[in-house]
Order: sequence, then C-alpha cells, then structure tokens
Amino acid sequence: MADFFRADLRGSRFERVDLSGARLRAVDLSGAQFHGVELSGATMRGVMLVGVDIYGEIENLTINGVDIGPLIDAELNRRNPDRAKMRPVDPAGFREAWDILERLWGETVERARRVRPELLHESVDGEWSFTETLRHLVFATDAWIRRAILGDPSPWDPLDLPWDEMPDTPGVPRDRDARPSLGTVLGLRRDRMSTVRRVIEGLTDESLAGHTKPVEGPGWPEPRSYPVRECLLCILNEEWEHRLYAERDLDVLTARSG
Repeated sequence: MADFFRADLRGSRFERVDLSGARLRAVDLSGAQFHGVELSGATMRGVMLVGVDIYGEIENLTINGVDIGPLIDAELNRRNPDRAKMRPVDPAGFREAWDILERLWGETVERARRVRPELLHESVDGEWSFTETLRHLVFATDAWIRRAILGDPSPWDPLDLPWDEMPDTPGVPRDRDARPSLGTVLGLRRDRMSTVRRVIEGLTDESLAGHTKPVEGPGWPEPRSYPVRECLLCILNEEWEHRLYAERDLDVLTARSG
C-alpha cells in the first residue's frame, strides 16, 4: 500500500494495477482515460462529471439518488427494438435473436468490404481494428460454445484474440501482430457462426435450462459448470455489442477511405 499526498502524477500510466479499496480525495482526473477498468462498488461524492463519455456494462448505477441503469436500458431499446430481443428466455427466442445477428452482421461485413483492405487493420481511438474485432468474436465462440457447451478443452485457432485484460493462459493464443486478410477471418467466422447456429437449432426447453459439464485443462472459461442459457447470452451480448463498435469505427474508416 502506498500513499500519494500532494503528488504530481500527471500523465502517469497504470496498467494491470490493483487499486481496489483505494481512496481518492481532491484528485484531478480531468482528461483521464479508462479502458477495461473494474469500478463495481465504487462510491463517488462531490464529483464534477461534465463532458464525460462512458461506454460499458451499467447496472445499479445511482446518480443523485436516481438509478440510471433502467433508464439507459430503456432508451437503448427504444433506439433499436432488436436489442430487447437479445435477452431471450426460450429456444424460439434464441433462434430469433441469432437470425437478427446473422442479418445485421451480414450488413456490417458488406460495409467493410467497401473499405480499403489496409484500413481494416487500423485502430480507431485505440480500440480493436475491424479484423481484430472479428478475431475476438471467434475467441468468444470458441470459449463459450465450443469449450463450455460442447466440451472441447482446447478449441482455439491461432487467430483467436482474447480481450486485452485477460491474463496470459497456456495454450490460448494472443497474436496482436497478425494481419490476416478479411477473407481468412470471415472464413473462421462462418465456421464459428454455423456452430452457434447448430447449437441454437438443437435447443430444447430442457437443454436450455441445463448446465454444462466442466472441461479439464487450462483455458477460458475456467473449468467448472455453467448455466447453458448464460453461456448463450454471453455470445449474444458479445455479438451485439461488438457489431455496434464495428459500425461506429466503420463510419470513421469509411471517411478515411473516401
């Protein structure tokens, strides 16, 4: 534990640092950037929050006595009614949600094909490039569908890309320097999306309410039992949110491409 009192830490970089339980008082965080940060359980008093952009999972967030989580959720659903269908409760709902995702991703991929190929490897504002986003979705499918649900202890392709904050795990690839063609990555995506399709088409009320069997060996997720529905909801969330990121960044890349 360290104390910083009247210290000038402007421009400091904190990466993979544990600040849980830290106390900040009269601290200037203007212009600070937070990425992949865990803020659950944080308490803020006397805060000036002006011109702030927050994008992430928001639940049970109370500002000035108002829980804004449901307000945000309702507004996002109003803007895009398909979003509400990403929390299905039965097999038919999961099939409808996957139909929607396949259609939307098809449209997004067509947009990407009209962008100069080299731009699909470019980052926008420090986020993943378009091809890295697709590689991450391959990883997510391998983790929650092929490993957790189907029981393959090591389902990884060399192009799989875990999230940046995931600790290095034996056997799980993480090649940030790879520059595969769009066609190569789309081939992987088609294979993994067809696997999800087969799993969802085979769902019954009984199997959806069941749990996975733990797999042996290192990897992600950890080798324990998970509710099948939660595994599938994780995939729907990953597919939905990362397509929004991709569309946002394609707006910028399209402008660069002219």
